[in-house]
Order: sequence, then C-alpha cells, then structure tokens
Amino acid sequence: MTSSDPAAGPAADMAPVALALARRLARGGTLWCLSPTWPHHARHVAVEFVHPVMVGKAALPAVVVPSDDPVDATRSLVRDGDVLLVVGPGHEPSLVDVCRRTPAWGVETIWIGAGDRPDAALADHLVWTDDDPARVSVDGRLILVYHLLWELTQVCLEHAGRQLAEPEPSHDVCITCADEALVAEVVDVTDGAAVVRLQGTTTTVDTTLVDTPRPHDLVLVHAGIVLSTLDEPVAAT
Repeated sequence: MTSSDPAAGPAADMAPVALALARRLARGGTLWCLSPTWPHHARHVAVEFVHPVMVGKAALPAVVVPSDDPVDATRSLVRDGDVLLVVGPGHEPSLVDVCRRTPAWGVETIWIGAGDRPDAALADHLVWTDDDPARVSVDGRLILVYHLLWELTQVCLEHAGRQLAEPEPSHDVCITCADEALVAEVVDVTDGAAVVRLQGTTTTVDTTLVDTPRPHDLVLVHAGIVLSTLDEPVAAT
C-alpha cells in the first residue's frame, strides 16, 4: 500500500507506483483511466500514455472508462493483470464502489486525488494532496502528478529485468489450510453455491454458511467457502 506523506506532497511515493504500473504493463496489462467527477483528467492520462510526447518512448495501452455507470463499465472491461487509475476526490461514491471491487477482478488500483482522503485500504496506491479539490482539479498540479507517473513508468520499462520481477506475496495465510480470506464478487447463484469472480478468475464457492447472496454482491471467501457478505468497504485480508 502506498500513501503519500502530506508533508512531502503527492510526488513522494511516485517511484513505487510507477514500478507497480510498469510491472503490469510489461506483462500485457492495460491501464484503465476513470474520473467521473473530472472526466478531462481521465482522458488526459490515457492520451499521455498512448501518445507519448517524447520521441523514442513506448506507446502504452491506456483506455478511458465511460463514467455514466463506472462500476458496470469497469467490471465489463478490466481483466486480471490490468491497472485501474482513478482521479477524483476521496468522497466520490462511484470511485469507492469501483475500488472496493478491484481485488475480486484481479486489478491493481492507483488513486490520484485531492481533499479528504478515502480509506487507504481502498486502493493499492494512494497519491494525494490535501488541498481543496475544486482548486487542485484546475490549477495543473494533478496534471503534473500523472505526467511524472508517465515519465517514471517509462524509466522502469526501459530497465526491464530484475526490477520488473513481481515481489513475493506478503499476505498472512491460515496456519491450518495455508489459504487466505479474499474478496470476491458474485457472478451467479445456485442452490448452496455461487459462481464468483476471485482475483480475476471465476470459480464456484460454497454459500451454505451465509444468507444467499445476489449477483454483484461482495463476499469474503476462505478455502472455497463464503464466510460473510461485505456491505461496507473493507480490505482483503
């Protein structure tokens, strides 16, 4: 989890964010850009990555997510191994709803924003300024942030090799079954079971311990069993 030091400014954590993004892009991932409140920022990020302004730099796959129904649009577009970059204030409900689902989709998240911060557990990387969102969205500072992200991502990709190796997972696992509890999104429901999207793949899990979930519900799955439904944003454990 990356979270900018307020005293250092939003650029303080950009290097690890760029490295994480480069890792996914180097493995064929796509950068999806979403900003319902400031759609011009999503378009700007996508153009920045697809059409590099510097000669010799790689054109990278980046696409704007339609913001009329962010959750449904993102769900239908993203695939395991992709990255979702959202730009917006921390109180934006649609961004919160999208980001809490990305662990089930196998998607890494970068949230660039201003003002009140969202729960740090909602995004893998939080790049933030605590200034007034209305002013920051138009004064060019957010543009400088994702320009820097583009430049550092290009640097990482130019030095492919050990630097782009995926880090070893650091999740705690159950000492009994060596499995961990993960967030999944329900796709379909049958008697006593459900098909869920879990880390980007679909699998069938047992639902007999909980009330029957509905499609698109978020659930916590451990060892193939749904332990609970998730009504509030939580981090995958």
